[in-house]
Amino acid sequence: MNFSFWETDSWFSNIDYVIIGSGITGLNTALRLKEKQPNCKVLVLEKGMLPEGASTKNAGFACFGSLSEILDDLNTHTSEEVLNLIKRRLNGLQLLRNNLGDETIDYRCYGGYELFTLQDEDLYNECIQKLPTINELLAPLFGENVFSIVKNEPGFEKVQTNLIFNKFEAQIDTGKMMSALVKKAIARDIRILNGVEVESYTSNIDGVNVTTNKFEISAKKLVIATNGFASRLGISEVKPARAQVLITKPIKNLEIKGTFHLDKGFYYFRNIGDRILFGGGRNLDFKTEETDETGLTDLIQNKLYELLKSCILPHTNFEIEQSWSGIMGVGELKKPIVKKLDTNVYCGVRLGGMGVAIGSLVGKEIADLALES
Repeated sequence: MNFSFWETDSWFSNIDYVIIGSGITGLNTALRLKEKQPNCKVLVLEKGMLPEGASTKNAGFACFGSLSEILDDLNTHTSEEVLNLIKRRLNGLQLLRNNLGDETIDYRCYGGYELFTLQDEDLYNECIQKLPTINELLAPLFGENVFSIVKNEPGFEKVQTNLIFNKFEAQIDTGKMMSALVKKAIARDIRILNGVEVESYTSNIDGVNVTTNKFEISAKKLVIATNGFASRLGISEVKPARAQVLITKPIKNLEIKGTFHLDKGFYYFRNIGDRILFGGGRNLDFKTEETDETGLTDLIQNKLYELLKSCILPHTNFEIEQSWSGIMGVGELKKPIVKKLDTNVYCGVRLGGMGVAIGSLVGKEIADLALES
């Protein structure tokens, strides 16, 4: 591109940190760097018009894991590892709330519910059997029982389901969250360039050279915060995972309020005012949904509609207003990857579908790592 002297001088010269990705992790990284080094020059590069991952495309769950999710994690992680994961998610949520304020992000703690249909009877019985053990495991973090059995919640009296309640789960507005982060970043003189895709980089003892689809740039240090798109930059431990979501038109006299999980967290829904947002279903076709391309499939969209009709709103007329998808970063392990990749190159990725909970903390951690070394 043909830049003027003024553009080169103001935007592209003497850059201390280039951050790839303007989502929750990338902007929290930038804000932490400016907090610790107020005079540093930070440039954030984002390939989309808006963040293209999941930061503004998720369901806005301020959660740390449903009971069946935690039991599932215990099959592949130790109790200590699971407890540490949940602790980090809680710390990340608190950091998000402290940084932006509950009113700004529309934080509402209605509690969360896990639904078990008649077909989930075996899973429900397992959860009931192990509920006291999980409450005991989480007691050091919460000081009281997290999960309890409830019945006949408003909106579900006529649905044949069993419910497990989590009093600490909440919801936020992720559009407002990201708007507040961008506003805060601009106020701290953090430069954000949209529509710029990083294609490659080379690092050396003096810094990092970054090649984009529009220009080349140099910086002292580079931070990769692209999560679901991390594999494009050679981080093989992260696999993309597409999540499809839909939302209804306003529903008169909607009684459902809170966040809800189904099928070990593979399905999830919540109220947004008098609408229902419903997402998930990638377990129907893991291979197809292991992609960093946005899009919708009939298989998953039809299943979401079917569950909405049969399980969530069986006696209510509703219409779908909008559908979309977002890209998460997952892997064999749930722990986020926060590490130095190369000389002057760092990454904070693999948020495992818990970006709202842990993105602020990962941003802080990767910034501190870059500052230390």
